[in-house]
Amino acid sequence: MTHTTDPAFEADRNEEQATGGGRRRRAKGAKAAGAEHSKAERARDAEHTREGTAKRGKGVHRRKFLGGMAGVGLGAVAAAGSTFALLTDAKGNKAGAATNTATLNIPDLLEGTTSDSTTTYTLEAKTGTAEVLSGVTSTTAGYNQSFLGPTMKWTKGDTVLLNITNSLGEDTTVHFHGAHVPAKMDGGPQVAFSDGETWAPTFTVKDDPTTLWYHPHALGTTAKQAVHGLAGMIIVDDSDNTTSAALPSTYGTDDIPLIFQSLAVDAAGDIKYDVTGYLAATSFPLLVNGTNVDDTTLTFTATKTRTRFRLLNASPSDIIVIQRSDGGTMTQIATDQGYLAEAADVTTIRLVAGARAEMVMDMSDDVTLQAVITTGWIRGGSGTYDFLAVTASGTDTPSDLPSSLRTIDRYDTSDFTARTITLGNSGGTMLIDGKAGTSMDSMTMISTTLGSKEIWTIKNSTQLEHSFHLHDVPYQLISINGADPTGVQLGWYDTYEVVGGGSIVIAMEFTDFSDDTYMYMLHCHLLQHEDEGMMASLMVTDS
Repeated sequence: MTHTTDPAFEADRNEEQATGGGRRRRAKGAKAAGAEHSKAERARDAEHTREGTAKRGKGVHRRKFLGGMAGVGLGAVAAAGSTFALLTDAKGNKAGAATNTATLNIPDLLEGTTSDSTTTYTLEAKTGTAEVLSGVTSTTAGYNQSFLGPTMKWTKGDTVLLNITNSLGEDTTVHFHGAHVPAKMDGGPQVAFSDGETWAPTFTVKDDPTTLWYHPHALGTTAKQAVHGLAGMIIVDDSDNTTSAALPSTYGTDDIPLIFQSLAVDAAGDIKYDVTGYLAATSFPLLVNGTNVDDTTLTFTATKTRTRFRLLNASPSDIIVIQRSDGGTMTQIATDQGYLAEAADVTTIRLVAGARAEMVMDMSDDVTLQAVITTGWIRGGSGTYDFLAVTASGTDTPSDLPSSLRTIDRYDTSDFTARTITLGNSGGTMLIDGKAGTSMDSMTMISTTLGSKEIWTIKNSTQLEHSFHLHDVPYQLISINGADPTGVQLGWYDTYEVVGGGSIVIAMEFTDFSDDTYMYMLHCHLLQHEDEGMMASLMVTDS
């Protein structure tokens, strides 16, 4: 059976509109909070209608500089004054067909040093320069390099130590997104460290095989630091896992990381991260593993018939849908938190900000992968990109995929502790349960105990897009806008979409770690919303 990873929405809640290559979802009947929002929606809808009549051809790249108003504090837009005119400027600022090709860049695999059963990895967060726009130098940041960071490969059961030096000139943290680690080692805002200092978290890897990532998480600076390039992938392996043994696993050969960043940049190359910057930005390039694919299609030669792709949406806010240009299927094998119960043939893989997925393709013919970008915030990317042309050159015949990838026991939530968590806003200030988490003291704090099993209703009281991320433990989706999860939605997650006016119900169990001082976080992973206050703390104690 062929599934899609697009969220299941009830017909009377939402309408879908084709946009010539991607799809935009808007809460049906939703009222804008201000006149500016309505004006921008009308202008955007008119542009989508005009472009929706054009047939999408293979190899055609479209970049629209008209942004949506999907996720900003609307009062901030009204305050932008004359700059708002940029939102309705439809002067044909679009990239033409791709005329260039470049070899896909594979991030370096960071080598660790093992001594006394502990593997040590060394990272330095530092500034640099890179070309985010072709021919234009941007000030950037990265781990051990000028932009982005190396991939770390951890093994379940190993003890790791990370020596992370801050050379940014301002406070930072490094959060291990999706990792099940002690709160003190999680990299949240409580452990921010200053320029010139080295933070050295150490823990035993408890995660099952999965794709994680690392990025900053200090209060008020997460968007700024992440958009400038502070992000990298983490692969968790398990030498005893039979599914992993049956899947492609040679990094850079048949196990390929794909890190997507839809950014905002002005003509001088300055990378933007806040409302003022986004309103002033003149382009919204898409980068894959650090390379701009606006007018360049990356190339990769698959020397094995079966190739595994690890997908990470490291964008601050935009939504990315991965598909094949020929409309064919991909075999999804994992969500945020590891393997599905069984492989699923999908035609699209939808990634909100912060989300990951894994898929494999068995290729006897060449395949082109596309990314469809949808604005997630005030303004941003839009369009369809042939970002990767894969040349099939494998001559081997891979074995059948395992019929079962893992066992996922669905929760019986009848005796779970229930909570309702409300995502809201007041103008440009983002709220969780009515409080803005712009400081540790001001944010809502949720307290639970080790061993607790809970079911949360995450209610979006705004008409803005949100991406709900929970630190510490994975969760199961119990319902999505009132509908039961199906297909790949039955996997494990740590980041999931909550549409305007919608809700998700999730269930989780708090295991292994407790602390009466250090807290985990729960927040919107639209990084601007996080910085604007949509973050709460989670304290897990012994009793």
